[in-house]
Amino acid sequence: MKKRQPIKTWESKQEFKEEAYVYANKIKVKVKQITIRPMARKWASCSTNGYFTFNIELLGMDRSLGEYVILHELLHYYIPNHGKLWKSLMAVHMPDHDERDKLLKSEALNTSS
Repeated sequence: MKKRQPIKTWESKQEFKEEAYVYANKIKVKVKQITIRPMARKWASCSTNGYFTFNIELLGMDRSLGEYVILHELLHYYIPNHGKLWKSLMAVHMPDHDERDKLLKSEALNTSS
């Protein structure tokens, strides 16, 4: 049986924001503001004006899931849906995005019980 790796979480909101800016610079998204706060129904949201909000619960999850949500949301700056172009860009920048998405969904089920 494969031993499960311990999760590596975020040290602070600032560390999470810094990672978001790394991804934003990589895909050339002009971020005006990043907010981290409690969100009832979403992991994140964005506006076409460059304002991004992330759910504070991400800070307690494995970094790989936070990175997935960061990239997912930043791509919505350019592409508002989950069509072929969006999926292609996710695959280019994060080849294991499908696996991370499944893990995030299972994490959501675990936290809602």
